[in-house]
Amino acid sequence: MSKAIRILCLLGLVLTNLAACGEKEPELAKELHLYNWSEYIEPQVLDDFEQEYGVKVVEDTFGNNEELLAKLQAGAGGYDVIVPSDYMVEIMIEEELLAELDHQNLTNLSNLDSKFSNPPYDPDLTFCVPYLWGTTGIGYNSDAFDEPPDSWSYLFDPDMVADYAGRMTMLNDVRESFGAALKYLGYSLNSTNEAELFEARDLLIQQKQWVYAYDSEQYEDLISSDETVLAHGWSGDFFMIAGEDERIWYAIPQEGGTIWADNLCIPKNAPNKYTAEVFINFLLKAEVAAANSNYTWYASPNAAAAEFIDQEILDEPAIYPPTEVLDRLEWLQDVGEASPLYERLWTEVKAAGP
Repeated sequence: MSKAIRILCLLGLVLTNLAACGEKEPELAKELHLYNWSEYIEPQVLDDFEQEYGVKVVEDTFGNNEELLAKLQAGAGGYDVIVPSDYMVEIMIEEELLAELDHQNLTNLSNLDSKFSNPPYDPDLTFCVPYLWGTTGIGYNSDAFDEPPDSWSYLFDPDMVADYAGRMTMLNDVRESFGAALKYLGYSLNSTNEAELFEARDLLIQQKQWVYAYDSEQYEDLISSDETVLAHGWSGDFFMIAGEDERIWYAIPQEGGTIWADNLCIPKNAPNKYTAEVFINFLLKAEVAAANSNYTWYASPNAAAAEFIDQEILDEPAIYPPTEVLDRLEWLQDVGEASPLYERLWTEVKAAGP
């Protein structure tokens, strides 16, 4: 064998080995840390993921988007997957807190409904994958009402609220609570008008005398335990507990309210990005997405999951609203320079008497 041929053979062997190295997938981490809303994933899904991939999911929970943002801004590390809402994704992108997703590891993205494949808060899904969606409205104990409380007046009109004084809760969430007040007043829930925001603050301060608590994590349980009869909250939480307590139901206010989508994202400093993408891709499987929707009673952005979602959920107009109702709903948007004003006014509401 000539020297030239031997060199070519050796070169070919090196290139083959390099190619083989390039094709090797990264190793999965032994643990994945998920920072999620409470009761927002079917526990069996986490067990199934561990069984299939050998990765244990450790879950911590937060109560609102601002709590999640503050944690990341403070430099908290260790989380691999987080679940921010739409407007918060915008803020986190702006603050460069999120990692870009490698779509080659997200082969199940094709399962998404086309309405969620190019959302305004993250075009082309560069940083997020829609997880579940729903609305914000009013949950209630039907024994306490002759008809569904389907207006924000039940939370803000003095003549109506007086009947439920001390037996109602509001979300401990600046944008959602201000959004409800703004909608009642006839304004956009994304208002940046100072006069409108001050008016909403004054309304919330007036309302405070009737509020049992500002709560984002157990308001549905408070209704079920008869401590309250009315709650400002997220649709699926009420439907989920309605399976155990048939007195509880949910109404979308006539004036309109919030439509939202929560999303799966990876923090920029996540220690296990590849494992996080494998987990997100697992959640995009049709059967898995359906299991989470059936557990939480929230609508799924996963079109392929529809055949596995309980028909009772698919047929419920308060979960999958008709067009005329959807037209009255707004997405929360990043209010930009007005954000500090929202926070200051919310602090004033929380600090006000009684």
